[in-house]
Amino acid sequence: MTSTERVLAAIADQPPDRIPLFDSFWAEFVQRWRQEKGLDASADIEAYYGIDIAICVPDETPWPSQAAELERSETGVVTRDGWGAIHRTRSGAHFYQEAGVALADKRDPERLEFEAPEADARYAGFLRSLAHARAAGRCPFAKTGGPYLRTMNLRGHEQWLVDIAEDPDYAAALAGRVTDHITAVGVEAIRRGNLQETGIWIYDDIASNLGPMVSPRTYERIFLPLMARMVAAYRAAGARYVVMHSDGNILPVLDMLVDAGIDAINPVEPKAGMDIVALRDRYAGRLAFIGGLDNAGILPSGNRELIREHVTRCIRAARDGGIVLGSHSIGPDIAVADYDYVVELIRSPSGT
Repeated sequence: MTSTERVLAAIADQPPDRIPLFDSFWAEFVQRWRQEKGLDASADIEAYYGIDIAICVPDETPWPSQAAELERSETGVVTRDGWGAIHRTRSGAHFYQEAGVALADKRDPERLEFEAPEADARYAGFLRSLAHARAAGRCPFAKTGGPYLRTMNLRGHEQWLVDIAEDPDYAAALAGRVTDHITAVGVEAIRRGNLQETGIWIYDDIASNLGPMVSPRTYERIFLPLMARMVAAYRAAGARYVVMHSDGNILPVLDMLVDAGIDAINPVEPKAGMDIVALRDRYAGRLAFIGGLDNAGILPSGNRELIREHVTRCIRAARDGGIVLGSHSIGPDIAVADYDYVVELIRSPSGT
């Protein structure tokens, strides 16, 4: 099987020739991997480990022409992104501090003017990454954000939660305006990339490790109709599969996502109580799972017995389809040799 055939078989709940693998890698891990393996900067870590899926990303921001570096000094850099948000990143830091947002005050969502979703510049990098993925033999998908996460980009995290609690009608209207825009970009990406055979991912981090950021009732009222609208539009554009990415524990809204037409979820984080084996048993034939490996506790532990027990349990659940194994991401706290061991277990005919 090719990577595309393998991944599509797994999502369709059919046995693949081998268990597909999907992971992303922190830059620090990649640097250490190259050093330990004696490889130069051109070495492709996805090719080395046989990563089967490639996520190709168009520019879905409402104002891409406004993205700019505003300030640079010895202490860090200040940037404005295409969402109009100001980010302050200290030198050497992994994460930024939010210093401003585009919609600090409420505005009529119908009066918001976004740059054209069909603009060619949005798809230049997307088409390059797609060409690279296909040349490398990976299974490509497009990607957009989702209604919760992308609307938060406009209002800021805290204010967005206040909006949802205090003025749900406004929150729904604003999220609807954002959803229409990102959906138009996603539909165009499917069309330009000829991705009907595979489909598209919706990245919408809606949960912490403890559960969704909003109640199931609020999710059903505000966000579920928008997710269903996105899925319907992507289906109409020809996408075979629509995959939902959300960190955290999404169990309280998982049945809703199935009803909305989501075909698979990622990353299925064990640290958040998302047990891929139990979920596979519960949703077999209705929902596929991409992820499931514990990158927060077990993989960084260095304990080979613990790693083997965890990975082989997931392997047994994945052999007959329904699962693409992987984690949320491989960070600098995971040893290169231990990730080698994980991949060796997955690739081993016996899985032990």
